Amino acid sequence: MCLDIVNDKVLTYEQKVLGLGRCAENSLDVLNISEEVKKYREENIICDLYEGNAPYRPRYIVVNFEKFMKEGSEFLRLNPPKDIWEAVNNLLIFYKHIPSITSFPVYIGNIDYLLDPFVKDEEEAYRAIKIFLNHIDRTITDSFCHANIGPKDTKAARLILKAERELENSVPNITLKYGKDTPDELAIESIKTALVVAKPSFANDEMFKNDLGEYGIASCYNGLKIGGGAYTLVRLNLGRLVNKAESMDQFFNYLLPDAVENMVSYIDERIRFLVEESNFFESSFLVREGFIDKDLFTGMFGMVGLAQCVNKLFEIEKIEGRFGHCKEADDLGIKIVEAMEKLLDKYNNTYCKCTGGKHLLHAQVGIDSDVGISPGCRIPIGEEPDLYKHLIQSSKFHKYFPSGIGDIFPFEPTAKNNLKSVLDIIKGSFKSDMRYMSIYSSDSDLIRITGYLVKKSEIEKLSKGHQVLKDTVVLGKGAVDNHGILNRRVRNNESLSK
Repeated sequence: MCLDIVNDKVLTYEQKVLGLGRCAENSLDVLNISEEVKKYREENIICDLYEGNAPYRPRYIVVNFEKFMKEGSEFLRLNPPKDIWEAVNNLLIFYKHIPSITSFPVYIGNIDYLLDPFVKDEEEAYRAIKIFLNHIDRTITDSFCHANIGPKDTKAARLILKAERELENSVPNITLKYGKDTPDELAIESIKTALVVAKPSFANDEMFKNDLGEYGIASCYNGLKIGGGAYTLVRLNLGRLVNKAESMDQFFNYLLPDAVENMVSYIDERIRFLVEESNFFESSFLVREGFIDKDLFTGMFGMVGLAQCVNKLFEIEKIEGRFGHCKEADDLGIKIVEAMEKLLDKYNNTYCKCTGGKHLLHAQVGIDSDVGISPGCRIPIGEEPDLYKHLIQSSKFHKYFPSGIGDIFPFEPTAKNNLKSVLDIIKGSFKSDMRYMSIYSSDSDLIRITGYLVKKSEIEKLSKGHQVLKDTVVLGKGAVDNHGILNRRVRNNESLSK
């Protein structure tokens, strides 16, 4: 395996170094895992999403960048910035020292708020912001890097959106925190940008705040507490678990409780090793200088394949209907999610203080090897109903997933002439308790794979055996090949006019 990485002609040097690091970590056997958990892992029912065998850093870190900008860093010998150039320079230096599961920062802050105090001359600030964004795109070579803007309007936010349309970079991913403080003008500017470069996505700010308090959107669409993050994200593949079912009663009374119990034990063991043995929280300057706090971290209980689980249970019980297309199937989906929520509430972890000792439910976006398994609670690609039915169906599930759930809606290019109509759709969706949604135009080179962005042109280069800068292009190619990402239902003018 390691030699294969060394000899690979397509991987860049940086990609080889990261791959060899994962090889070394996975050569260790340090976690106390039961035989039941091992079996679930072998069956790909429980999956740790390539976190590795020896957790030595949290999966997701949501740094308190506001503190950094106000105080600087003793360890990095950085004083608080005095102008736009020092501001972007300090942030770019800081990003190099923030670990995560990808070895790159998965959250780089509410960048409009961080930079706006230094926007004096807009022409100069625009030049600095473009250099800042290009530097991120060329050095953080992983599309799970995520920036936030909003909810309030700022000059910096407008300049960032303008720059993104001009640069068409895949990194960073961006979310607009949309709420009562967000003016229509900023939302329209965000929609205009999203229909060119598939970002920003839109987060229901009130919903996230009610669940988490001060939060950041990291990685794909993960809501986590500022100054903390997630120790780990392990997921349960309901689409594979259901293949063991002989009846609906057996699924609810035995299979699901047993899988949840074993997965919680695995999450707890990963957290135990990270906190008690890896010494991350004792050795990191991020902790020492107060940019993160162990008490603001939690565990994430992910799930995928709800649609396949519902459809299989209907098949077993000889009931007609499919997930996303009839009330009975959707009601069963809600019953499954509520059962998971109730089961999860039985367990406590002493290291998840910020969430009352509980792991947070998360609708995981899937991985490239998930053949025939839909992300989270999504309707399978190719089976999407009309837009308004889709939005109403989707929003039923969002309240159960405080750490993140999202849906994706591609539009025809003509939507660029109907920005106000798209905003009305977002407003209506959030009033219906949708937590998070993404849009893009079908003619964009940048496409949203699940929760991250990849360029179609980069996938084409990789398919021809050429090197690509970002390792997530490999994941994007797998998702296109295995999941039919390019076959999502495209919404047209009729959808916008209803």
